[in-house]
Amino acid sequence: MSLAVEANLITKQFGQVRALDGVSFNIEPGEIYGLIGPNGAGKTTTLRIVCTLIQPTTGTIKIFGQDATKQPEKTRQIISYLPEESGVYPNLTGLEYLQFMAKLQSKPDTNLKATIEEATEICGLGDRLKDKSKTYSKGMKRRLLVARALMTRPKLAVLDEPASGLDVLYAYHIREIIKRYVKEHDVTVLLSSHNMLEVEYLCDRVALVHKGKLVIEGEPKTLKAQYSSENLEEVFAKVVGFA
Repeated sequence: MSLAVEANLITKQFGQVRALDGVSFNIEPGEIYGLIGPNGAGKTTTLRIVCTLIQPTTGTIKIFGQDATKQPEKTRQIISYLPEESGVYPNLTGLEYLQFMAKLQSKPDTNLKATIEEATEICGLGDRLKDKSKTYSKGMKRRLLVARALMTRPKLAVLDEPASGLDVLYAYHIREIIKRYVKEHDVTVLLSSHNMLEVEYLCDRVALVHKGKLVIEGEPKTLKAQYSSENLEEVFAKVVGFA
């Protein structure tokens, strides 16, 4: 079986700035893989390359065996992407937004009714789905966006700060949904988050990106033991020189 993601010596140059410098990592099918690191470390650039939104300057990226740089349109058919800064259409109700996105992303054999029912369960907005999304809080919009990203059961879901802006209960709800999706629906997840508790709870393996380089990678429990740390926050601080 091919790897879900195979990144080999990825670099990305923006003018004089090297955002990524020889980043390599593999993600197994059915794995939840986390990218952590300070702001400006290169996490979002990595996610955008995986999603074929930008091309690497050098290096290769394969998604389930497909060369994402040479077959971006084919690759996008099996990927769903939730950016950190993403919005919804303010004059659509939550339900109308989900219906529109389900039709937009559907394949010939898609059961639209089942897809929208799934999205309704994921977001947990209940009767508020009848209201226009411009009346929603930031957290409510985020729940709608997470539902949009997962409802089509992509082979690879790329999630940038999936629980951003959510309160404790709904952050827990979203994390449980992500874990269930991976287990039940053959979904692989690549996520980035500043919430180390979230990363530690969700991820099978994590990679720390710092100044455009991948500096450590491993299972959370292994990294904590390796750096004699109580949690990933402490590992993070030790590796980047804050502790």
